[in-house]
Amino acid sequence: QVQLVESGGGLVQAGGSLRLSCAASGRTGAMGWFRQGPGKEREFVAAISWSGAVTNYADSVKGRFTISRDNAKNTVYLQMNSLKPEDTAVYYCARARSSLAPRLLREYEDWGQGTQVTVSS
Repeated sequence: QVQLVESGGGLVQAGGSLRLSCAASGRTGAMGWFRQGPGKEREFVAAISWSGAVTNYADSVKGRFTISRDNAKNTVYLQMNSLKPEDTAVYYCARARSSLAPRLLREYEDWGQGTQVTVSS
């Protein structure tokens, strides 16, 4: 089991930016970011393969968010630009079972504790 720790959340005005980080305790395969807004189910945001060559994004964040990774640091990042109030959620990183970049929640096993992102209008 790999432990994951997210950081970088906070309060930002609409149109602003934040960069989330996810530090892993060991080597990981593909990694993903998910989010859960108030009263909503956890949803896929972005994923990246182990090599970084393959990325996937939810339509709602495509063109605004960028996922990247630094395998030397066992860290995955989520750069979030042009933030909107509807991006408000707790953001979680997770480790996938495979080396690809899956979108489905069930394809992930280890999860972090989450970091709160609040976007004010």
